[in-house]
Parts: sequence; C-alpha cells; structure tokens
Amino acid sequence: MKKATKQAFKTELFEEFARIGKALSSGRRLELIELLAQGGQVVEELAAETGMSVANTSRHLQILRSAHLVAVNRQGTYARYRLSDDHVLRLWLSLREVGEMQLAEIERVVEGFFKDRKELEATTCEDLLKQIKAGSVVVLDVRPEQEYSAGHIRGARSIPMNELEARLKEIPKRKTIVAYCRGPYCVLADEAVALLRAKGFNALRFEGGFPDWKAQGLPVERAISL
Repeated sequence: MKKATKQAFKTELFEEFARIGKALSSGRRLELIELLAQGGQVVEELAAETGMSVANTSRHLQILRSAHLVAVNRQGTYARYRLSDDHVLRLWLSLREVGEMQLAEIERVVEGFFKDRKELEATTCEDLLKQIKAGSVVVLDVRPEQEYSAGHIRGARSIPMNELEARLKEIPKRKTIVAYCRGPYCVLADEAVALLRAKGFNALRFEGGFPDWKAQGLPVERAISL
C-alpha cells in the first residue's frame, strides 16, 4: 500500500475523532453534558439551569447532537435530550479526571469557591456502598425531583434542597445522613450537609454524584421511564 494512501486514511480517520473534541471544546457544552448525565431534560429546563437563553442552549445541543454525543426523544411538541449512551458519561468523567490531575487551575477554582468544604467530611463510593449494605445510613438525594425520578442511588430518598428545611421531620436523627447531588462541583450536597449539621444531624456528603455512582456499575433505580 502506498504511503500516501495510508496517510490519507489516517488523516480522514483522525479528523472524524476530532469531531468529538470540537464538540467538547466549550465549557457551556460540558455543563450541558453534566446536566444530561442526571437524566433526560427539555431545552427549557437546561436553559433555566445554565442561565443561557433557550436559543443558545439549542445551538449547543445541536453541536453535541451532530457529534452523536446527545440524542433526542420526541414527546408531542417537546424534545427531551439525553446522553447518547453511557460511553458519553464515561468520556465526561474521564475528561474531568484528567483535568483535575493535570490542571492546577481547576484545583484553584474549586478551592476558591468551596472554601468551607474541608470542614464537611465526605464519603467515597466504596464506603457508601458498605454503609448502605449495613443499613447504617440514610441516603438523601437533594437534586431536583425530576432528576431523582430519571435515576438515583438505589434506596435513596428524594428531598430537593429547596424543600429540605421544611421536611426535616421526615429524616431520622438516629442514623448518619449522606447527602448527594450531581457531582463534586455541585453545591447542593454541601448546602444540605451544612443545614443538617446546624439542625443536629450527623451528616456527610458523598464526594461524587449520581453519575459517578452509576459509572461504577453500582446499584441504581428509576422512579419513572424517560
């Protein structure tokens, strides 16, 4: 085979792989991927969560869709977007891990925002699984209810952060409470733990989020089909 033929093949091949990189080359699109890792959502929900306009959110979703990272399910007049499959979730988690390992700026940004996080004890996937099996913890999902319905840690209770203070009576004080949300950069679990501790609960935060738990093949369940 001629060298020029082989090079043409490689050039075409790696340009196709580069489509993935180009689709991921926007912080706003990575934010959308993290949100879609929680479950399917419509454009309006994603726009409200990210603070972008619906039109701008749609443009970013179309770029992700053109690289086959995002798929869409039509429900009447609504289009519900989701990650194409779990490979996309693992791609995002791998990218996040590499960034945390290689870019000191990420650590600086995170530490600058989560100033009090070191005071909030965290539990790992392995430890949380052991605690669940032992029945020694109550796992609290403080994400919005629709994200819990799309998928959650098996046995977790849903109390969205904006309802937590009003529903404290539903939470037993005799057990350790482990709160989780979307991932390590989500503030909801931190806020929940701080509130619970202030009210006398023994509370910890899960160091990851639902996508991290799911990506490790640990037990999950869904309340509804999306």
